[in-house]
Amino acid sequence: QVKLVESGGGLVQPGGSQELSCTVTGSITRISLMGWYRQAPGKQREMVATLRVDGSTLYADSVKGRFTISKHNANRNTVYLQMNRSVPEDTAVYYCNALVMDFSTTWRNYWGQGTQVTVSS
Repeated sequence: QVKLVESGGGLVQPGGSQELSCTVTGSITRISLMGWYRQAPGKQREMVATLRVDGSTLYADSVKGRFTISKHNANRNTVYLQMNRSVPEDTAVYYCNALVMDFSTTWRNYWGQGTQVTVSS
């Protein structure tokens, strides 16, 4: 069974920084893509940033230049989202996402439980 475990989040002041982390655990054969999505109240879930196994990244226009997605140097099953110069519009529940091949060699899309990020003074 594959599970995504998120940490980080909470309250941050406008202009402040914080880091989210997500670790994929369980019956993993391969991971081809990991990323972060967010959902604000009354809005649809949207892509924030993705990181492919080849190292290529994709960012939402609203976070380019402020957020950085990266992987842990030693544990390649852990991904981070460094959030800098936060703005109130970044307030949302942030979800980790991963495309994983499990031991049955089936590719499946997995989601974390979500972590609340609130940007407010």
